[in-house]
Amino acid sequence: MKQSTGIANRLREVLLNGHWIANTNCKEQLQLITWQQAIHKIGNLNTIAALTFHLNYYLSGVLQAFNTGKLEIKDQYSFDLPPVENEADWQKLTDDFMRNAEMFAAKVEEISDEQLQEAFIDEKYGTNLRNIEGMIEHCYYHLGQISLIRKLITNI
Repeated sequence: MKQSTGIANRLREVLLNGHWIANTNCKEQLQLITWQQAIHKIGNLNTIAALTFHLNYYLSGVLQAFNTGKLEIKDQYSFDLPPVENEADWQKLTDDFMRNAEMFAAKVEEISDEQLQEAFIDEKYGTNLRNIEGMIEHCYYHLGQISLIRKLITNI
């Protein structure tokens, strides 16, 4: 198996269909949440909607960078969630997230083992492999937050 196939499978595991590491995945968690729960604020924690937007922002931005060779996202905008005011807004956000998650994993699967070792956009960002592995770690980090927040708001 190509290294990128294994990495793409790890991405799908955390984002779409796995249970090995966290016994859940982002898709599974998000499908259990109503739009009201998604925007419910607990103390100074991010909302689940904000975390979903944040993850999607990086998935779509890095996917675009892989496709165009230009990195145009900026960290300062990664939590600029548009208002989620109803079920349709929440459904659009989660649909966009799922679509980008699958497209990102599919793109990673296309990368050759040699390309994994090449610089991601600019040498200062490290290799493609380092950035993809960072995306996996980033997704697990926020999956943990989403899971805990969901448990805190289950009765809302």
